[in-house]
Amino acid sequence: MTVLGDGLRLGLGTLTVLPVPPPRRVTSAEAAVAMATAPIVVLPVAAGAAAVAWASGLFSLPPLVAATLTVAVLGLATGGLHLDGLADTADGLATQGTRARRLEVMRRGDVGPSGAAALLLVLAVQVGSLSALVAQESSPVTTVLLAVVVSRTALAPACMRGLSAARADGLGSAVVGAVPPLAAVLVVGLTAVVVTLVAGPGGLLGVAVAALAVVAVLLVCHRKLGGSTGDVLGACVEIALAAYLVTQVGALPTP
Repeated sequence: MTVLGDGLRLGLGTLTVLPVPPPRRVTSAEAAVAMATAPIVVLPVAAGAAAVAWASGLFSLPPLVAATLTVAVLGLATGGLHLDGLADTADGLATQGTRARRLEVMRRGDVGPSGAAALLLVLAVQVGSLSALVAQESSPVTTVLLAVVVSRTALAPACMRGLSAARADGLGSAVVGAVPPLAAVLVVGLTAVVVTLVAGPGGLLGVAVAALAVVAVLLVCHRKLGGSTGDVLGACVEIALAAYLVTQVGALPTP
């Protein structure tokens, strides 16, 4: 099995619930492939969510119901991994004390008040934004596809060389710092080009806002945690998704 094959298996096995054989080995090379190809690896997930949005329109479901079902499918198709990361990251950042104490809270896995609040707020933003888009667009399929791709594009720069893992074990330690800077720039650049060609300036603005949101998350986590973890990466994905969707709502034409 090549580095590419093992990297794709790592990405599929980590970022989706698709049943794939585990990679034979996981080095920085396979980790770099997994994170750099994340926008491609999750296309089945994006297609599934887009299909739900399309079917909801076909059966004339209310926009709020359609948006809720679409976001729910995204969560199910990823095993709730990113949502769990968002909640754990929020709990860790809200914890008073040392970095070690914050990381221990994140490792426990139970959801505290800050994590629950973060989940509710981010999911509300995602569902509310997508609901507004569904209500205004004849077909939200393209928007859903692009939103999922943009959110997973965040993983390449979030795992770029020069960034550090907050702990020596776990998913973060395997992937953070693995992606060459040039590869990260290419992934973000190609995503920006594709989104702009499909969705126009509003799509490009969405990519920029999502990128800024991810940078803000990483800066806070590196200051308070000393680096990133797998949970932090999950939080980046969910916040990038919300940021992109909010931006697309802002780009809607005024009635």
